[in-house]
Amino acid sequence: MITKKGTVVKVIDDKTSRVEVHSYQQHKIYKKRFRITKNFLIDTPHRLEVGAQVEIEQCRPVSKRKHWKLVVNPAKK
Repeated sequence: MITKKGTVVKVIDDKTSRVEVHSYQQHKIYKKRFRITKNFLIDTPHRLEVGAQVEIEQCRPVSKRKHWKLVVNPAKK
């Protein structure tokens, strides 16, 4: 499965949060690296706090836009 690490940006309701994930790409011609930011909706068993560092994993579609679930809970570390 695909896993990513990111930061909780918004808590939508008890079981849904938005996570921002940063990655880097290199330009094909100029070879300069630049940052790409993507937002993912995740399925969580409970409410998360904004700013928490989480690890998410791709899963089956839970709803139209939710295809990721929480793997590492920051509260249990």
